[in-house]
Amino acid sequence: MVTQPFKFDFGPEDAAAEGYVKVGPDCAYDEERGYGFLELAGVSAKAREEGGHGLQHSFCIPFNAAFTVDVPNGNYTVSVLSGDDIVPTCTTIKAGVGRIVIRDAKTAPGQYIRSLFSVNVRNGKLKLAFSGKAPRLNALEITPNSQSATLFLAGDSTVTDQPEDGFPYGGWGQMLSLYLKHDIVVSNHAESGRSSKSFIDEGRLDVIVSEMKPNDFLFIQFGHNDQKPDEERHTDPLTTYPQYLKRYIDVAREKGAFPVLITSVHRRFFDEEGKISNTHGEYLDAVRRLAADEGVPLIDLAEKSKELFEALGEEGTKTIFLWGSPGEFMNFSEGIQDNTHFQEQGAVRIAKLVAEEIRDRRIRPLELYLRGL
Repeated sequence: MVTQPFKFDFGPEDAAAEGYVKVGPDCAYDEERGYGFLELAGVSAKAREEGGHGLQHSFCIPFNAAFTVDVPNGNYTVSVLSGDDIVPTCTTIKAGVGRIVIRDAKTAPGQYIRSLFSVNVRNGKLKLAFSGKAPRLNALEITPNSQSATLFLAGDSTVTDQPEDGFPYGGWGQMLSLYLKHDIVVSNHAESGRSSKSFIDEGRLDVIVSEMKPNDFLFIQFGHNDQKPDEERHTDPLTTYPQYLKRYIDVAREKGAFPVLITSVHRRFFDEEGKISNTHGEYLDAVRRLAADEGVPLIDLAEKSKELFEALGEEGTKTIFLWGSPGEFMNFSEGIQDNTHFQEQGAVRIAKLVAEEIRDRRIRPLELYLRGL
């Protein structure tokens, strides 16, 4: 494993900038070294100034390529330098499991930008995947960050980090970092198929509590699976559902953190008048009542998603949900029609709704961490 701090200078194999480790286009990941590109086929390198060795003049072009660094579990602030002396660039970065942290960062010829974002690492590896029309990777710095606030997410498949082999599946929690500044870290513990009850029974809330510190945040969104009839997941909207949700509120407050309740995002079901059908029934009002009773901030994602989906209509909402024709998506080559889960661009749009609710409801101090919307 490379020793801390983690600082990498990318480009052709020449002298590295002082304090940096040089990474060329043939630097494949291996366990002993502890860093490298996972695949080399899409990686090339350039040095624009003859004899130049500065961070701004040499770079790798990681076209649909991922760079991985072995790091201890925890929170990190990441700084990526990108740019090119002679041509425009456009770089998108995903961290970990498909979390978009930088989207279409553009530079003009001769312009260089430092993109800052934070990541939570739980598997000992920080993976950064690069794409875009003309991606550049000049330098990378990874700094441990134990001081920043952490935003923990507890929820279901509409929130979780969907796996890469399910692309373009995406949860809104997977995309939330795109709308937050680098001085807050998203730690997404949401898991597909979980209800407010089963999430607790499986010990997932205990894991969050073990990592939580004062002034952190806990977002709580359940309901899709609380409706299911099986004993492991079912809760009653008038009794056990708010009782389980209150346990999340109580443990967050005991740790000095800020709980935030979120109503379930609507499914894609329309009535004859083109209005969204409420498939969640009394579960939505149960969240609203609990937020009012407990004095907890509420993000009414049900109401916000209803407005969005009705504005888009039945056909337009197919770009939000995972609807694909045969052959459209590699992982769903026979086609798919899913009215509950989102495709990646839909997850980004729902994450923006969450960020807009933080802003519009003036949820403090969380609104201070928002990027420009």
